[in-house]
Amino acid sequence: MIHCCDGVLLLDKPVGLSSNAALQRVRRLAGGIKAGHTGSLDPLASGMLPICLGEATKLAGEMLALHKCYEFGVQLGERSETGDAEGAIIERCEVPALTRASVQAVLERFLGAQQQIPPMYSALKRDGEPLYRLARKGLTVEREARAICIETLELLELAEDRLDLRVFCSKGTYVRVLAEDVARALGTCGRLYRLRREFVEPFAGEPMAQLSDLENSATSLIAWPLLPSDRAVTHLPALHLPADAVKALVHGKPVDGAAPTAGQWRMYDMGGRFLGLGASDAAHTLRVRRLFAAAQQ
Repeated sequence: MIHCCDGVLLLDKPVGLSSNAALQRVRRLAGGIKAGHTGSLDPLASGMLPICLGEATKLAGEMLALHKCYEFGVQLGERSETGDAEGAIIERCEVPALTRASVQAVLERFLGAQQQIPPMYSALKRDGEPLYRLARKGLTVEREARAICIETLELLELAEDRLDLRVFCSKGTYVRVLAEDVARALGTCGRLYRLRREFVEPFAGEPMAQLSDLENSATSLIAWPLLPSDRAVTHLPALHLPADAVKALVHGKPVDGAAPTAGQWRMYDMGGRFLGLGASDAAHTLRVRRLFAAAQQ
């Protein structure tokens, strides 16, 4: 961990708080520095909300594309207008007798690449207006299906009318829609009754900070459990550059032969200082994608 104003804070967002509200509270506690989160959680959901502070905000877009893991509960036999516990119940169904084997057989059908239609109660916009606002007006508009991928879908607990599941999935996956689809495939209807994001890649197993703890240490930002900015992009290979290459990149010049292959890179100087992100072409020419202030010092 590092102890400065630049880095990634893994916040355990509490239920009842929007992602933006959580972000603004953290930002105020941090003295108003630049900050951004990487992927919204619904107010009724809890769990990992990575917040980039200072220079790390330059990497927020890179993190949005990474996979996420959720643990969620499905209430069978009823469907709500929002797909979760917040909305009014609009349908009730009989729940067939289920066994672990029958449920697992259905879950296997959801694995892999597929198309998913986003729900009306979402922050996606149509002509500049969020879909959830249209839904609250009683309006329904056509939504284009999105490509998603379900890597794993695990049954944790099975009760008479409830399922507890864990999913590891690609960006853009709506767990509320997945819950409804699973219930439908089991011969009934369903809605979420709880949702928790266990982790966002590449932070599996990392401890999360509580808002209450941050508030108690608000006068000592140095004590915050920030991860180094480059931890957010460990899925990219590292490239260590000599001083002349660093100088050229800082001045906006491409560097021929600086990369061994074409691709995206985490860039460091020979002393191991993180400089930002670069991209190289088939001719091994390296160009800057994101440059950190440290590179210019």
